[in-house]
Amino acid sequence: MTVMEQAAQAMRKLALDEGLKDRVAADPALREVAWRVAGRYVGGQTIAEALDRAALLNAEGRSVSLDYMGESCRDADLAVAETEVFLDLSRQAVARGVNCSVSLDLSHIGSVVDRELGLANAARLAEATAAAGQEMMISMEGSDRTDLILWTHERLCERFDHVGVTVQARLHRTAEDLPRLLRLPGRIRLVKGAYLEPESVAHPRDSRELRAAYLAYATDLLDSGHPCAIATHDLDLLDALQPHLRGEPGAYEVEMLLGLGVDQLRAMQERAHPVREYIVFGTQWWLYLCNRIAEDPARLFQALVDAVG
Repeated sequence: MTVMEQAAQAMRKLALDEGLKDRVAADPALREVAWRVAGRYVGGQTIAEALDRAALLNAEGRSVSLDYMGESCRDADLAVAETEVFLDLSRQAVARGVNCSVSLDLSHIGSVVDRELGLANAARLAEATAAAGQEMMISMEGSDRTDLILWTHERLCERFDHVGVTVQARLHRTAEDLPRLLRLPGRIRLVKGAYLEPESVAHPRDSRELRAAYLAYATDLLDSGHPCAIATHDLDLLDALQPHLRGEPGAYEVEMLLGLGVDQLRAMQERAHPVREYIVFGTQWWLYLCNRIAEDPARLFQALVDAVG
């Protein structure tokens, strides 16, 4: 294993260290330094800041996904309170005329406390976003939560047709999950997958097997005509998918993360493809930050520059 691969693995371990995340959040000095690093990838710490950024991107012809960060909430009352923040986000986006979908981790709103609590809170948000004409997108988490996420999504699809879900090309199980999802409404967002997973469960990051899996799943999605989001910053993959990037308006979009895909998004816009930029906001940015750096350990150098201001 190379030093860069070891660095990526170390960052993914740090991402899952909830004790370290809490210590950084509680220490003003550490929090300030870490925020200087996170600010490159995070759209702000408040709803207002996130909507300001989203409005600027809308003006550049991009749709936006907004995600209030947080995961692994283990307190039922807090999960209900966090659901209220998502509901407020939906209301404020409508009031400001921002074109956005609302994206979330189910564990943020109580699914790991109790799956019925998570479902109830997700249903409240689905009702609100449906009334607002907004798409709702469920993010993927570690493979140990995939069954729970897909169960919740399937229950929501019994009542709503605007709730999408994310699948990870890395996971071996996606070969069986994707055909099931194609029978349900809601956009399917395809990502490579950033979580630390054993090779018995997932293809290694940056492997030929992962590239082949992503290309195959993306081709199936695009050719199916099912609403989908091809979420990658890999222009080589997007070039290979060019013959399949077609169809009715809204059938597909290319999605990239804030701070990582500016040049790639512009290139796709110049080719007349619909694009979306994914903006996270809030104070619970530790997991997200670590995973972004782990995807390309060379970003540790940029993080050092940002940390010292």
